[in-house]
Amino acid sequence: MAYEINQVLPRSFSRLKSGESNTPTFASHVRGVLASLLPRYGLLIGFLALWQVSSTRGWINPAIFPPLNVILSALWTNLANGALLDDIVISLQRSGTAFAFAVVVGIPLGLFMGQFRAVEQALDPILQLFRQTSALALYPVFILLLGLGETSKIFVIFWATLFPVLLATIGGVKEVDRKLIEMARTYGAGPLTIFRRVILPASVPAIFVGLRLSATTALLLLIAAEMIGANKGIGFQVMNAQYNFQIPLMFAAILLLAFLGLAANALLVLLQRRLCRWSQPNA
Repeated sequence: MAYEINQVLPRSFSRLKSGESNTPTFASHVRGVLASLLPRYGLLIGFLALWQVSSTRGWINPAIFPPLNVILSALWTNLANGALLDDIVISLQRSGTAFAFAVVVGIPLGLFMGQFRAVEQALDPILQLFRQTSALALYPVFILLLGLGETSKIFVIFWATLFPVLLATIGGVKEVDRKLIEMARTYGAGPLTIFRRVILPASVPAIFVGLRLSATTALLLLIAAEMIGANKGIGFQVMNAQYNFQIPLMFAAILLLAFLGLAANALLVLLQRRLCRWSQPNA
């Protein structure tokens, strides 16, 4: 013991004399942050930096691809003066309503079809036919039936967002371990208890995958829906800015849509982590 103390103390005193410290410095903290961010966001940061430099130095046409600082300035200006706020509200109402209808229809129908094979076999061919039919190709049909108002715009978004959540729910139910269901039956659980305690919890992760795909699809179809017969909305602003050659505003609206998509995805991921803590790997 005395030998170990005699060996440790000189090393400690030598560190103090040389100015070394056991506490991490600011530089080491910055290096740690960069080491965690660069593998994930390094390529994106490099792309944005290349865009800025190329446009600023004239390597690409700045009239077509403005510098990022000009785009961000246009975004901030139009948000500050309220020009884009009404468009954001209207677009979120359209996509949010369609997404809510897709959830209300898709999840119960998927849970039902996933449990009854005969029902799935009867409905699967027509669902596959509808799924493979582009919502944009059907948009003129929806306009003929529902007019150019809000109903046709919401319905075309609903049509495109329904199938990801529906098929993900069916797949999640079908992938439930049958041994768990048999075990629950062995212990005397009824059909309702099995559904509530076994099938539904096991299907939730797959359902959230479908929800995230549907949320992304809702924003993608929103652009197409607002480009035809609309006078408000982010998609309308994209087309209107392009017609008037307001290229920074056009890119600002596109960037705003990307931010909304990222926010929707992050919100669903957070909700999934809170509801599916049992499925998260241990840190």
